[in-house]
Amino acid sequence: MTSTLPTSTNGTSTAALSQLSSHPTRSKGRGQFAITDAKISEVIRERLRERGASFLANDNIADHILPGELEELQMEVADRFRDLLHSLVIDIENDHNTEETAERVAKMYIQEVFKGRYHQQPKVASFPNVKQLDEIYTVGPLTVRSACSHHFVPIMGNCWVGIKPGARVIGLSKFTRVADWVFSRPHIQEEAVMILADEIEKLCEPKGLGIIIKAQHYCMKWRGVKEPQTSMVNSVVRGDFRHDPSLKQEFFELVRQQEALLSN
Repeated sequence: MTSTLPTSTNGTSTAALSQLSSHPTRSKGRGQFAITDAKISEVIRERLRERGASFLANDNIADHILPGELEELQMEVADRFRDLLHSLVIDIENDHNTEETAERVAKMYIQEVFKGRYHQQPKVASFPNVKQLDEIYTVGPLTVRSACSHHFVPIMGNCWVGIKPGARVIGLSKFTRVADWVFSRPHIQEEAVMILADEIEKLCEPKGLGIIIKAQHYCMKWRGVKEPQTSMVNSVVRGDFRHDPSLKQEFFELVRQQEALLSN
């Protein structure tokens, strides 16, 4: 089925693709914008571009995905992964081990390991800091799982969050949910810690915030230099933790105490 939409003087559509009842692909003609069936990834990508939204590997794009489209995207990913298996010369028609691998991998990417790209942030309730708590506390270790955006192999590690409360507080379990949501995307660790800090600041507006990530990267363990014991540690400190060296030192000392307690 084909329909037409008006275009601007430069030949691009002036209507939002999210309002179309069919999935569009562009075929430019004189004064019109032809719409035919297209892959759902193309529909979502065009919508993101029209809205000026970023869709880098570690971005969340859930606000730009309409109901039902995620299921279609999962089916498309399965089709594309099946093509990859064919290109790797794997006989998926006769190999019982890989017969349904494409579907399993697509579900894993969309619903699990990269869910932080395609799903909304978990609901996190915050509460007024009625008692005016101003002593710092740490939460951790929180298990974080991600994938290197360079090679799409696992990053596995632990995270500690230190808070000097501001006007609002959130429950301890919510730090785990938010960290899991942020890390469930293709990442480099240096950017992941900053994105997590941004999200926590939005949720509870702390006077001070510190985050430490300690993780192993399978792009170094499994391939490349193949160093099985190598890990990466990085941190971010903001607010009072950044401006008051004694608070920063207290945060790092509390993390060391937590690690020592777990090792006993």
